[in-house]
Amino acid sequence: MSEVQASQRGDAASSAPSEKLFGTDGVRGRAGRGPLTAASMLVLGRAAAATLAAESPSTAKIVIGKDTRASGDVLEAALAAGMCAAGADVVLAGVLPTPGVAALTRELGAAAGAVLSASHNPWEDNGVKFFAADGFKLPDATESAIEDAYRRARESGDDDAARPGRITTAGDAVERYASHARAVMPVGRPLEGRRVVVDCAHGAGYRVAPLVLERLGASVDALAVAPDGRNINDGVGALHTDGLAARVRELGADFGVALDGDADRAILVDENGTVVDGDRVLGILADDLNERGALPHATVVATVMSNLGLEKSLAAKGIVLERANVGDRYVVERMREGGFRLGGEQSGHVIAFDYGTTGDGLVTALAVLSVLVRRDARLSELAHAFEPYPQRLEGVRVTHKPAIDGLPRVRAAIAAAEAELADRGRVLVRYSGTEPLARVMVEGEDRAVVDRSVDSIADALREELT
Repeated sequence: MSEVQASQRGDAASSAPSEKLFGTDGVRGRAGRGPLTAASMLVLGRAAAATLAAESPSTAKIVIGKDTRASGDVLEAALAAGMCAAGADVVLAGVLPTPGVAALTRELGAAAGAVLSASHNPWEDNGVKFFAADGFKLPDATESAIEDAYRRARESGDDDAARPGRITTAGDAVERYASHARAVMPVGRPLEGRRVVVDCAHGAGYRVAPLVLERLGASVDALAVAPDGRNINDGVGALHTDGLAARVRELGADFGVALDGDADRAILVDENGTVVDGDRVLGILADDLNERGALPHATVVATVMSNLGLEKSLAAKGIVLERANVGDRYVVERMREGGFRLGGEQSGHVIAFDYGTTGDGLVTALAVLSVLVRRDARLSELAHAFEPYPQRLEGVRVTHKPAIDGLPRVRAAIAAAEAELADRGRVLVRYSGTEPLARVMVEGEDRAVVDRSVDSIADALREELT
């Protein structure tokens, strides 16, 4: 199978003021520059409040949460001030995982939620993403409306609302989210006797993840739980699992989980220290739900990045794998359109509508642990149910993002790779929506062909875009 796709949605990290403000996951960029300054957040707060609370009472509430980045406090203050100036009341949730903000937004009956985070990016970056009142990420049309309001406000200024909003603090936000996550597992202490290592990436899950696991009865070894504003994701977390794997092996632990900076995704490690990615997690959960008759339409939604091995393994069990564009927002959109309940990405974003509206690293780990408890199994026994096709992903830093089809050398390299793979592999070339990168993914039966194809396409990209 041969496939070439390109994602062209704007990258907020490299946007000029005339370009798109929103990328694939909200507004993202270097803190203190462009749209991620206090002055710009003040304007964005006004624009977001005016748009999101347009049909709500004048006392409409907006929940704001953040991760542990040094820039979070000033951006939070500016965003909240802008929202209050537009007449909205703001509830500050403090440091809280992204899915916790989505859940709190629904629970409080708020008009919207906002999260200040740059997810897996380094501490110098930050961003803001919004949730609607139902806890789902905003559709493109709503983001465009906020963007239009933002530009108008920058050009013309704006008067404060006749009734400015107030700012309050949700002092129990961590406890509320802990209760929400805890409900994934059976009552009591179902993890009694199990040892779990959790890497919190010095990020938003650093308090709540160990707390919930301990309450479930696990013996918990917590890594990366000392955020200082600058160490988020620094050699730890979902993108850096070597330390977690080594600790699992050292302790003889049963299970390891690595969260990213805002804790909306997780990469697992089995008792042998072997990494279990999002594809394997989807395989475990889909098989379990299907066996229990709880997988609507016997269908799972993944992305174009998910391994062909997963697709073939699920098909052998009568489960269909549908593919969406890269980005958990597109997975969620397809899930909602098709009436499906489970979806996710190879990178560890897993969305289970039985538990929430967005990716949730802690809930993902607990859902897998629930399967292990129910089946009295070890993670290694369930995680390696399929043999993945050799797959390689490489990011190439770029200075601009023209249409990939308009790059002759790149187009030729892709065509050559397709010809060599024939119908036994896939090629995917796309731009990142959150970083100045072009991503090359090649998958096929022959590792040598995969490596040769990636190197050729990546070299062509460097020649034309750097």
